[in-house]
Amino acid sequence: MTITAQMVKELRDRTAAGMMDCKKALQETDGDLEKAIDVLRKKGLSQAAKRAGRETAEGVVASYLHAGGKIGVLVELNCETDFVARTDEFQDLCRDVAMHVAAADPKFIRREEVTGDHLDRERVIFRDQAIADGKPENIVERIVEGKIGKYYSECCLLEQPYVKDPDRTVGDLVTDRIATVGENIQIRRFVRFVLGADATVASGS
Repeated sequence: MTITAQMVKELRDRTAAGMMDCKKALQETDGDLEKAIDVLRKKGLSQAAKRAGRETAEGVVASYLHAGGKIGVLVELNCETDFVARTDEFQDLCRDVAMHVAAADPKFIRREEVTGDHLDRERVIFRDQAIADGKPENIVERIVEGKIGKYYSECCLLEQPYVKDPDRTVGDLVTDRIATVGENIQIRRFVRFVLGADATVASGS
């Protein structure tokens, strides 16, 4: 099948991957757009895993204001080089993450940062709910652990469904951009301000 420039452009618009990567993915899948997206995502995961240990000493601090200035976000994203930090792809990612934080109100960046106190409190609530619903004792713990998994997807930035594309998580968004720019990227920290309320502060390792 002939891979047209329009097909490549459509795939690039949907994935932000490089033009040559898009063309190769379409060739591998005989022009099937959805399968090509899967190929690019798998490639992104592989590349992200290889780059995960690289030092990220450069980056930017991005800001976002919402609701007529009543919600504001500052977010720091790190990458490996100042060159990548100045690219449109990285700058767009920073803005998208800041906008997502404003809209979704995460409390942590990743699940490893959720404190034991938070988890203990949620487990007690989920266990009491299951018992109140009349669930058998032998499945209560499974129900609790299942709800803890959902809790992570609600409060951890990287596991939240991305507000502009709920079929992907924010972690998927970062992974895809790692594949595009060819460097490790980390969300280092964010602060979310709401007029008249305490700020939400999250900082990763």
